[in-house]
Order: sequence, then structure tokens, then C-alpha cells
Amino acid sequence: MASVEQPCYTLINVPVDSEEPNELQLKQDIEKGDIKSKIDALKKVIYTILNGDKLHPSMLMHIIRFLLPSQDHTIKKLLLIFWEVVPKTTSDGKLLQEFILVCDAYRKDLQHPNEFIRGSTLRFLCKLKEPELLEPLMPAIRACLEHRHSYVRRNAVMAIYIIYRNFDVLIPDAPELIANFLEGEQDASCKRNAFMMLIHADQDRALDYLSTCIDQVHTFGDILQLVIVELIYKVCLANPTERARFIRCIYNLLQSTSPAVRYEAAGALVTLSSAPTAVKAAASCYIDLIVKESDNNVKLIVLDRLIALKETPSHEKVLQELVMDVLRVLTSPDLEVRRKTLGLALDLATSRNMEEMVLMLKKEVQKTHNVEHEDTGKYRQLLVRTLHQCCIKYPDISSAVIPLLMEFLSDTNELAAADVLAFVREAIYRFESLRSLIITRLLEVFPTIRALKVYRAALWILGEYCNSVEEIQDLMHHVRQSLGEIPIVDDELKRAAGTEVEHDDAMQQNVQRLVTADGSYATQTAYSSGAGGGSKKSSDEKRPTLRGFLMDGEFFMGAALATTLTKLTLRYVDLVFDPKKQNLFVAEAMLVMATILHLGRSGLPKKSITEDDVDRIALCIRVLADRAPPVVQLFIEDSRKALSVMLAAKAEEERENQKAKEEKKALSIQIDDPIQFIQLAAATDFGSLENQFELSLSMAVGNPGKQDLTDFSSSKLKKVTQLTGFSDPVYAEAYVNINQYDIVLDVLVVNQTSDTLQNVTLELATLGDLKLVEKPLPMTMGPHDFCNIKATVKVASTENGIIFGNIVYDVTGAVSDRNVVVLNDIHIDIMDYIVPASCTDTEFRQMWAEFEWENKVSVNTNVKSLHGYLHHLVSSTNMKCLTPEKALSGECGFMAANLYARSIFGEDALANVSIERDESNPDAGVSGHIRIRAKSQGMALSLGDKINLTQKKAKAESGA
Repeated sequence: MASVEQPCYTLINVPVDSEEPNELQLKQDIEKGDIKSKIDALKKVIYTILNGDKLHPSMLMHIIRFLLPSQDHTIKKLLLIFWEVVPKTTSDGKLLQEFILVCDAYRKDLQHPNEFIRGSTLRFLCKLKEPELLEPLMPAIRACLEHRHSYVRRNAVMAIYIIYRNFDVLIPDAPELIANFLEGEQDASCKRNAFMMLIHADQDRALDYLSTCIDQVHTFGDILQLVIVELIYKVCLANPTERARFIRCIYNLLQSTSPAVRYEAAGALVTLSSAPTAVKAAASCYIDLIVKESDNNVKLIVLDRLIALKETPSHEKVLQELVMDVLRVLTSPDLEVRRKTLGLALDLATSRNMEEMVLMLKKEVQKTHNVEHEDTGKYRQLLVRTLHQCCIKYPDISSAVIPLLMEFLSDTNELAAADVLAFVREAIYRFESLRSLIITRLLEVFPTIRALKVYRAALWILGEYCNSVEEIQDLMHHVRQSLGEIPIVDDELKRAAGTEVEHDDAMQQNVQRLVTADGSYATQTAYSSGAGGGSKKSSDEKRPTLRGFLMDGEFFMGAALATTLTKLTLRYVDLVFDPKKQNLFVAEAMLVMATILHLGRSGLPKKSITEDDVDRIALCIRVLADRAPPVVQLFIEDSRKALSVMLAAKAEEERENQKAKEEKKALSIQIDDPIQFIQLAAATDFGSLENQFELSLSMAVGNPGKQDLTDFSSSKLKKVTQLTGFSDPVYAEAYVNINQYDIVLDVLVVNQTSDTLQNVTLELATLGDLKLVEKPLPMTMGPHDFCNIKATVKVASTENGIIFGNIVYDVTGAVSDRNVVVLNDIHIDIMDYIVPASCTDTEFRQMWAEFEWENKVSVNTNVKSLHGYLHHLVSSTNMKCLTPEKALSGECGFMAANLYARSIFGEDALANVSIERDESNPDAGVSGHIRIRAKSQGMALSLGDKINLTQKKAKAESGA
């Protein structure tokens, strides 16, 4: 088998606009040019080799004659790269004779008085894989261990380690040599390199050295401490009986001045010991790191480790005692850090620490007042949601939280105020003992509310739960004050007579189309979606709040007011038995409704009233006139029943989510599983404990973890793409390994002819947001030979990409042009970068309004079930259905659902499914459309293509 895997340590970007070098000109520049010309010529030679072009044999000797003796540091540095990438053997694997001269030159460099040249030469020797080159240099490498400069000594240690690891026969006494060197060395970097070599080459010597200085470990430099942590971790993992010997050293390293050492020590401590004291010490260390580190990425990484620690049931109990320390992390200004911290604190909250936690959160809420910052509003919203969940979990604290949260209703941040009202609505329904307190506080802040949606929601709550005569009269008084003088039309005309008001521009406004929960579009104007939701004044004179909404054309507010007044009036009639008072109240409510209708048709507002709002207000007037018992019951009782059903569905969904989390956390230990005791177990019995250092390294370089070999779906065969036909002279197939931002193509190339193929080159190109990192090197393949060629592609964003290309080769002895085999295209699936995600309905609508790219896909399928099609769509697109299952249950001939997903690049993808089926026709398929919205065009188009493709597959399968 031909081998294409050559060692490579240096990546050099070849300029795209670089010209093809002229060999004759290069030789002249190398021989007779000045220093700058020689440097440029050497760079061009390196580019030529990296591009896969062969170097003329005479060029190698030319470089040895004219460049190798040069004392210029830049040329020496470039020569190190040149000797690394240049082929060093003949076609039969023997070392080129010219390298005897190269070897002698580097022996002299190892004895050079300049420490930089010595050190860089030693670094270069670490990259050599030819023992014939290294053997003559061993005495000079040994001598470098005694050099006066630490830069030379530490590189000499690394060179000895690499040579010993690859060719131990060249220096069999390396561990003893380095151990003696370590005892007398004072430089931290040299000690670190020497100790690391002993860890991998002779662990017993490393342990002996550590035993002699274990009490002084805290005084070592951080680079040496990190290696000591790694050694202790490996030793204790391989031999659990050694834990008692070294665990105290890990405890001491938790107090290190280096954050990196403390982080690794905490991770090692938790892995090696599950004792409560160890977990508490590690968690405290993590919290301290998060608080003190300024880099948000570091904060998030350490916070994830803390969250992972919580997943173990025994550790969770220990962390519950540290919940107040966890809340110290809220001092970070980053919103994502705060979000994760609040989520963790909420999971750790218990009845013992809940009061302290709420006091802390109340202080955080008060800190957000009068603070102008981009994320202050979102942070306030997070705090409100957390307090909401705390109160639902532990109702006893609600009485202390509700008065504080009520102050948010008059805030300009509509998001936080809306969350407060959602909490108030649930609290007033669940906790009867708090209803009078909530109503009293809500009536106090009601006149100060300026946001349209908040005002409307508060009005609904007050209309539903104002049960006493005093509360009803107070609310009616506030409504009349908020409307101003009525009739509104007459009052506005009087104002207009004294103030010049232009109505020509009244109808010019920005309109956005929003998706509602059932999938239909609703119209939202700029006046309702603004930061405060308030109205823009048509004159300098300030109107009352409710009248301002109506003059801006927000007559849905008028319809909501009519419903609230109807409820209040019907309840007032039941409570007050004086007919005169009853009639006065009914007449006042009717007058308010009638004046709203009159205003809507007058042409004075910026928008006329819609027919739906007219019908609703007219219906309310009719109900107050007739007061039929069934309709009265509908307004008084059924409205509250609908709220209870909605909250019950929400609570059920939260219970299911919590149950799923608990099942995930439950220990999966079967009844007949053996129990392992650390003290009685052999070292091999703990093979299930993976080395965290090696595991993290393998994940970083993209190697897959352990997979179930019996599971066909996890095998490589599923990701193999055939690139050529079986009858082609060169057969090729590719295994596509996707690792987040990288795609590694492992291409198997088979020579199916009886000829020797030369310069077999895999030429690739990409379409989409993909970039080829390196050009594969050419190969020579014998008859019926095969080889593997690897190519790496970088991915920049979430969209479908295509990799295409061909294989070109020469046949030995043939005089014809180069042969070409065109390859099949490799399609990169967008689904490898999309993961299901969750968001609230409010966030979904907000993103839907903000995202400008929409792709509408028509449903074309033979699937005859609405639920079946939705399930197929969710499973094939990796999106999560946000619409609750109860909202989708039943059969009614149509269905609307919202889907959401997020890519690993942080891009959001939204989809609204609106489908229907003719129930009268049993053979009818599902029809409708899917609207996809994303911030980028590529995301929207790629997701639409994926849905179309899955529809075709489903159609073909059903047809078959």
C-alpha cells in the first residue's frame, strides 16, 4: 500500500496570486543574488514543494552549496522549514546522499555560539523521522543539556524525549540522563520539559522525584504544576491505591496563584474523589475562578464544568450548600454567564436556602433600576423569570416578592413588565390568600403603566379578579381618568380648534407582520412594538394613556377594555342591589364603549377601527343590555376556566420536562450489576474510567469517542460516499467525517489497472461557504495498489455546501496527456450543524419580526396524517416543535405549529408550519406550506432545500 501520510508540523499559507517559479531564475538567485533575493528564492522553493510539485535533483545540491553555509538568521530559519518539507529518501526508501552534508551542517549549528540557532536547530530535530540523520548528532544534542542558556537546555530535553520515543536505540539511557538533569536544574521551563518526559518515558522516576519535593510543589512555577497534576491524575487512575498518597498535593494546588493550575486541579480532584469535602473544595475553586476571571469564554467554560458537577446526584447535595456563592457570579456583566448562573442557582435552590437566595435576587433587581446598558432589560427579564419560578416552587416567599416586582410594570422595558404580569396572573390564580394584596398593588401602579401590551394584560387581570364593589369602582375610576373627557370625539375636536393638528400623515406608518401562536399573521404597528409601547403624540399636549393608545389606532385595546368593562358591570350588578346604582354603572360602561366606537369611525385616529373590534364592542354593549344568563356565565366563569386550563397545560409540560431531567440523572445500575470496591479492585477493573486528559485531547482534534460496534448507524459505512464507478481505471470513495467547524475527507483511491500511475493527484474545489485548507500531495501507485488521501475543509456558516473535483494521473511510459477521472459531488448536509433548541413564544415572535430572509416551501407529500407529517418534518430537520402537544392533539383538518433550531455557529432558524387535509376524502394527502425565517439567506434557503428533499424521499417511500 502506498503511503501518503508524511509528517507535517508547519502550515504555510501559499499566496493565491503567486506566479509559477522559473527553475533557472531560482538557481541564479540562490547562487549570485543578494540576501533578499536568496530569501525570496528559498520561499518560492518551499511553496513549490508544498504545492506537490517535484523538485529537480540539482536544486537540492544548489541549496546545499550556496545557502547552507550562510550565517543569515532568516535564511537559517527558512532552511529549517525547507529540510522539514523536502523529500529525504529515494523511491526505494534509502536516504539521499546529499543529506550527509546537511547532517554535518546541523552538527555545527548545534555547537554554534548563538543560543537562538542552537535552540531552533534542536526544535527542528524533533521533527525528523530519519534515524540515519539523527545518529551522528546525538553527542552534540547531549552536550546541549549543559549549555548556559535555558532556551537551549529546554529544547535539548524535548529533542531527547522525541528521539527516545521514536528511536530509543539511539539514546537508551535517556530517562536516567534526564532524571540526573532534573535534580540539578533550576529553570522552571527546563524542569517542566524534563518532568514531562519522565512522565511518559519512565513514570517511576517521575514519582520518585515528586516524592522528594511534594511539600514544595506549591512553590513551583505554574507550567510545572500543571504537569504534576497530570501525573498524579494518571497514577491515581491507573492505581487507585495511590490516591491517599497524592490527594493532599492536589488539595494544595487548589490554592495555586495560576488559574489554569487551579482549574486542572479541581477537575482532577472531582474525578479522583467523590467525597463531599473534595467536591465542595473543587466547586468553591470553580466559583472563585469564574468570579475573578475577566474573559467571558473562560467564565462559560468553568460554569459548564460546575453545571456538569451538579448532574451527579451525590454532588448536587454538596452544591446546594454553595448556592449563595454561585450567585456571586452575577457580578459578571455578560448576559449568557448570568443566564447560566441563574439556571444553576434555581436548580440548586431548596427550602433551606430559598429565603437567602430571594433576598440576593431582590438586591440584583434593585441594582438594575436607572441603569442604562444594552443588556440591562434582558437581565431584568431573567431575574423576573427566576423569581417567578422560585415563587411557584416555594409559595411562601411570594408575599415578599410580588410588591417588588409590581414596580416593574411602570418600567419602559416591556419584556420585563410582560414577564411580571405573566407571574402575577399565575400567582393570583394559584394563591387565593394573596389576591387582595396583588389587586391592591396592581391598582396602585395601574395609572403609571405606559406600555400598550402591559396595560392590556393588567386590565384583563383586574377585570377578572376585582370582586368587591370598592375594587370595581376604583378600576372604573382609573379607566375614566385614563380616557379623559368623554365623548372623546367632541373633546378632540375642541382641542383641534385651538391646536393645529395635521392628519395627512396619520395613515403613513411602519407595519410589521407577526406570526401568532396558531400560525396566522397579525399586523403590528410601530406604535405597539416600540420600546415603551406608548403612543407618539400628534401635538405637544400630553394625552391620557388610554386615549393615546386609541388615537394611535390601537382599537384592539378598546375591544379588550369593552370586555373588561362588561365583566366589571356584570359583577357589580350581582353585588349591588340598588337598581338606580346598577343602571348608572351600566350606562357609564355603555357610554365608554359607544364613545370608542364613535372615535373609531370618526377619522381622527391614525388608523380606523377594524370590523373585528367593532363586532366585539357591539357584542359587549348587547350583553349589557340583555344580560342573558348563558352569556353572563360565559363572561364571568368560563374566562377563568380557560385560564386554569392554560396554566394546567403549562404546569403539565413543566412536570414532564422535570421528569425527563430526573430520569436522565437517575443512575442506570441494574439489579445484577457487580459492585466495585476501590480497595479490592485491580487496576484493570477501572478501565471504564476514561482518562480525562486524553479524552479532551481526542475531542479537540476531532477523534470520535467510543461507539457501539453493533450499532450500524454509528459506523463509518453510513458516511461513505462513492466518488467514481467500479469500471473506472481509478476507483475512489470518501469517508466524510464532520467535526463541528471542520470536514475531514478520507479518500480511498484504488488503482484498478496493471500500470504504474504517477503523480496521482486529488484535485478538489468547493461551492458554498466552504474552504479547502490544504492541497493533497501527489502519489505514485503501483499496479492494483491503493492508498488513502486526506483533505480538510473549513466550514464558516450553516448552509448546504458541495465538494467536487477529479483525480488526475500519468501512466508510466505513456506519451499521451494526463488522464482525468471526474468525481461525483459530495453534498454537505446542513443537518450536521443544526441542533434543536427552545425559546419562548415572545422570543419567537420577536425573532420572526427581526429576521429579514423568508423562504416559503409548499407541502407536497403523500403522507395522509397531519401529525405524521409534522413528526416526519421534526425528525428530518433536527428542529424542535415549540407548540405544546396538547395544542396539537385531536383531528380537525388543519394544524399550525412553530419550529425552532439553532446552529453550532449561533444562527437561529424559525419555521411556521400551516398544513391541512380534506377529511371528507380519505385518499387526500397533506397540503399547505412552511415558512422559514433566518437572519442569513443561506440558512433559509438551505433549510428549505432540506425540507423539499425530505418530502421527495417520503413521497418515494410511500410510492414504493
